[in-house]
Amino acid sequence: MSVWIFGYGSLVWRPDFPHVERRAAWIDGWSRRFWQGSTDHRGVPGDPGRVVTLVREEGARCWGSAYRIESGNGEAILDRLAHREKGGYDRITLDIHLAAPGEGAVTGFVYFANPDNPNWLGPAPLPDIARQVRRSHGPSGANTEYVLQLAAALRDMGVEDAHVFALADLVKEDGAP
Repeated sequence: MSVWIFGYGSLVWRPDFPHVERRAAWIDGWSRRFWQGSTDHRGVPGDPGRVVTLVREEGARCWGSAYRIESGNGEAILDRLAHREKGGYDRITLDIHLAAPGEGAVTGFVYFANPDNPNWLGPAPLPDIARQVRRSHGPSGANTEYVLQLAAALRDMGVEDAHVFALADLVKEDGAP
């Protein structure tokens, strides 16, 4: 028995858990947005960074990476992910569509932040989000790294994400590495 996990943020470019396989995948009905505050990884209390969460959107498709883990390791890996995603994220179960032709969908776990969590920042104009990202730094590093690595990973997958790419462009305009 296998367990699937869908990553759409840092898990796309930095999955720090053992997995049997990794596949390009998507979920339907959700968009990725930099609306979640990070006070434990890409910012600090009082000066949060911005990381992605999922927002329901009719007709939307969010691309990311699906990871298959063996059920024997499942509990330990899910505990590790619960710690990593502790800053306001809940785990839900969704259909994950694997990108390979004929693969279909699998049921798996996804972490997302509800708007009622204490780190929710919500929507803001992209230039304001970019300014916040450029100044934020936390125990896991610069917030700019998170944005630029995610944008690069999505481009490498050959998928479009207007929100992420526009934010990455704004972050780079101000001289971020």
